Amino acid sequence: MIKKEMIAMLLAGGQGSRLGVLTSNVAKPAVAFGGKYRIIDFPLSNCINSGVDTVGVLTQYRHLRLNSHIGIGIPWDLDRNHGGVTLLPPYEKSESSDWYTGTANAIYQNMEYIEKYNPEYVLILGGDHIYKMDYEVMLDYHKAKGADVTIACMPVPWAEASRFGVVIADDNGNIKDFEEKPPKPSSNLASMGIYIFNWSILREALIALKDQPGCDFGMHVIPYVHNNTHNCYAYEFNGYWKDVGTLGSYWQANMELIDIIPEFNLYEEFWKIYTNNDMIKPQYFGEKAVVDRCIIGEGAEIYGEVKNSVIGAGVIIEEGAVVRDSIVMQGAVIGAGTTVDKGIIAESVQVGRDCRLGVGEFAPNVYNPKVYAFDLVTIAENSVIPDHVQIGKNTAIVGKTVPEDYPDGLLASGQVIIKAGEI
Repeated sequence: MIKKEMIAMLLAGGQGSRLGVLTSNVAKPAVAFGGKYRIIDFPLSNCINSGVDTVGVLTQYRHLRLNSHIGIGIPWDLDRNHGGVTLLPPYEKSESSDWYTGTANAIYQNMEYIEKYNPEYVLILGGDHIYKMDYEVMLDYHKAKGADVTIACMPVPWAEASRFGVVIADDNGNIKDFEEKPPKPSSNLASMGIYIFNWSILREALIALKDQPGCDFGMHVIPYVHNNTHNCYAYEFNGYWKDVGTLGSYWQANMELIDIIPEFNLYEEFWKIYTNNDMIKPQYFGEKAVVDRCIIGEGAEIYGEVKNSVIGAGVIIEEGAVVRDSIVMQGAVIGAGTTVDKGIIAESVQVGRDCRLGVGEFAPNVYNPKVYAFDLVTIAENSVIPDHVQIGKNTAIVGKTVPEDYPDGLLASGQVIIKAGEI
């Protein structure tokens, strides 16, 4: 048995349905972010920067690209003989072969992995948040309070508090009550989904709740521990943290990277964000290229105009094309003379010549108005947009489309095109 003081369990199996077609073929933690990264790079980098060198990554939904990206953990210095990173998908067992049915159930099904390291503490993380945090400082707080569980929290606007689990704590940080997504919250101190448990306490709770359907930390484990001990503490975090669970928050978090003084700085030497990047050729800017307030990934070729946008590696913006307030992911091509306004263009999309994306007036989306909102044009990976078409706001496209898919050359605001078999 290898003794580790604290190991991390990173929950990366969620579908991320609120990101719509961006997660139709890939898990949310594997979605591209900031031109060269993937969302999961942030908690993995936080781990190694915090001295946490043993990380179990629990995968489930569409995990092939996530597995390929993480590999054996070399970019994060997590290719260790003792510890390192381990991918933990559901597996068949003699008594049953269940999928993970909840966040805590996923940990319960991997107790054998945890016990191999006999840790004093277990750090529970989500794989879908953008932030920098020193988990060692949080552990010091946990020890100083003599806590059984410490929940990382941060104040949120009262209007948004009902989206989160919220804690009610005294001036010493001791948690008096916990409410999971309450319609009328008693506090605006929101749980970030980051927990440090004494392993003995967590183990007891997981075993006690093993038959609970859909066993979840916020709904079940935290209330169980709180009801059986008073040593539950809130660790207030005041740095940048963004849940990029919706298209709007994902788009906004990318746009914040290109502020003149970005609130979230990707360029710090002190706290680097690591990623798995192939060796790619340099960027190229053509004679007529215009670039203003952008992040441009390696190997991108810019011949047109790009303004206030995040451009991934290997993207081609052809001559005469104009891209504004948009995210264009790795390997996409924007054809000559095309204009893109407020678009999220996923990986390896081909947009034809002389198109107009983001035109027209507001209209709610007919397919899923809660997901496809924010006046965005969202195009799924590997999709093809033919020449000379116009696409309105709050739209979504999946698949290789042809001119006949666009009546009078237009996909009106609020409409979708989903080719058969693509989602």
